[in-house]
Amino acid sequence: MNTRRDFIKQTGILAASAMLLPSFAHSMSAAKRSVGLQLYSLRDIIGKDITGILEKVAAIGYKEVETYGYSVKDGFWGLDVKTFGSLLKQNGLKAPSGHYGIDDFIRTGKTGQLQRDIEACKLIGGEYFTVPGAYVDSSKGVDGFKKTADSFNKAAELAKAGGLKFAYHNHDHEFRKVGDTNGYQVFLDETDKKLVHFELDLYWVVRSGNDPLKLFKENPGRFPMWHVKDMDKKNRNLNTEIGQGTVNFKSIFAEAKLAGVKHYFVEHETNYKPDQMGSIKTSFDYIKSELL
Repeated sequence: MNTRRDFIKQTGILAASAMLLPSFAHSMSAAKRSVGLQLYSLRDIIGKDITGILEKVAAIGYKEVETYGYSVKDGFWGLDVKTFGSLLKQNGLKAPSGHYGIDDFIRTGKTGQLQRDIEACKLIGGEYFTVPGAYVDSSKGVDGFKKTADSFNKAAELAKAGGLKFAYHNHDHEFRKVGDTNGYQVFLDETDKKLVHFELDLYWVVRSGNDPLKLFKENPGRFPMWHVKDMDKKNRNLNTEIGQGTVNFKSIFAEAKLAGVKHYFVEHETNYKPDQMGSIKTSFDYIKSELL
């Protein structure tokens, strides 16, 4: 026979369990998140042995990669689109994003190259067509950034028609003051929130003197991808392995939901220790053990 004391005890246990569920669900969700790599991190060696490099990237534990440097002539490091896509699958890798240029489209309005790049991105399983910097007529001040933002909206429509989402990747120069604002803010304000997404390079934001958390709060959900890149403690112009520099990643990752992030890409451009593969392994291990 159940007594009142038994009932209170049981309901207390249930209440305590309910309180733990959000935390448990978050940890389970975080555990399932894949860590990706921007392949530009390996630019000095990847062209010498694309097959071997991707095998090593997968062996470290990376499940996603972000491409760069595609051309119709050379494909992806000498491989045509179909062959490269097959190589990714063989290694259990996905390429949800790739970096492509749209300066010709911005300057001329011609869509030929843009359409070809969109098709290539889609054929290797891409989700985001990402632009890593774009032409801006700086002589026109804010209006120059507005014109480029308008080009983003148009390119995003083409990407959507091709089955992709459009994203823009920042450096630090977009945060320089232009009138009473900055270029990055113009891009955020002047682009269609439903069409134009942002891949936030955390290193460049911090190096520019800005706060990623402030950007998340003011623009929730607009940053589905991050470049996770650390800043050397002695020389801010250099990178270092994730967790060994000055960027406070734990506070940033704590606001992942607010940012709307879905993909994390490690990027390491300078100051490798002991070498490229060693650096990306150290960064991967830290993110998996300390941040996700």
